Amino acid sequence: MTKTTPASTIGERPLIACLSKIFNSARSPEIMLGAGADDCAVIDISDEDCLVVTTDMLHRTTDFPPQMSPWQIGWMAAAVNLSDVASMGARPVGILSALGFPADTDVGFVEEIARGMADCAKACGTTVIGGDIDTHDELTITGTAIGRAKKNELLTRGGAQVGDKVCVTGYVGSAGAALRALDTSAQVSDSILRALFEPMPQTKTAQGLAGSGAVTSMMDISDGLAMSLHDLADAGGVGFKICEDALPIADEVRAFAGSANGALELALYTGGDFGLLFTVSSDMVEAARGACDFSVIGEVVEDGEGVMVELASGSVECVNRKGYEQLASKKL
Repeated sequence: MTKTTPASTIGERPLIACLSKIFNSARSPEIMLGAGADDCAVIDISDEDCLVVTTDMLHRTTDFPPQMSPWQIGWMAAAVNLSDVASMGARPVGILSALGFPADTDVGFVEEIARGMADCAKACGTTVIGGDIDTHDELTITGTAIGRAKKNELLTRGGAQVGDKVCVTGYVGSAGAALRALDTSAQVSDSILRALFEPMPQTKTAQGLAGSGAVTSMMDISDGLAMSLHDLADAGGVGFKICEDALPIADEVRAFAGSANGALELALYTGGDFGLLFTVSSDMVEAARGACDFSVIGEVVEDGEGVMVELASGSVECVNRKGYEQLASKKL
């Protein structure tokens, strides 16, 4: 009998690496970055410009809490893809979407999903340009987003240098607090729930950062800050030291967490926030601030130092490589 290996025992990122090796074994010279290399694939289209392309699949049972409206489901389906385009500093130019749903699904429900997609795309300066529909056992939405960037402004996960500042836009832990509140029937404000249900891709902010010339590497933090720090560190061959006191955590999230340790856990290890994690040359921080507001949360260190957090007490702890993973037996 042939021995089989369940995908869940490998994990999402190792499996992606395995599949990417197969896909990248032969590719055309126009492909600047191929499968698995970054948040998007990158295609050479002219002397100055490139296209970035990404795709993501979402399912009713694993990705959309039952409290979400169909409009919010559509918004989320577009947002996850547009956030990846943003992470490359690119301008979104269109989204394709394939919808699978049970044959008895109400037409009005599907129309509201479409409206949510269209509204998210419009908010990011683009449109839904086509796609496909099919019957499926459960609601499944696959989106493909396309963006355009100047080659000299394209931002990738690689490029961080020792001494760079580590920065993040927006708040961390808000979407995680919302999800925990839903799981425990706790009360949180509508603004915290919107962080989970209606995340705003940082497309305009990202374009400003790309144009500033100050950013050395970037990605989004939808899978959680800790996981993203490890991904960015691996891509750049560096380590990170961040400071607990510098993490931008909303006052309501701190109160909801009930303790400093609880707030730190939400900030580091829960996904769903769609901010940008990026590194900036230490002498270019003010130039980057001309593009947007952000928090400096730490600095880039040598690879051998790993990913660490300096606690408010002054002690230093390792940041674990955990967060949201599709193939994890338990979502973290």
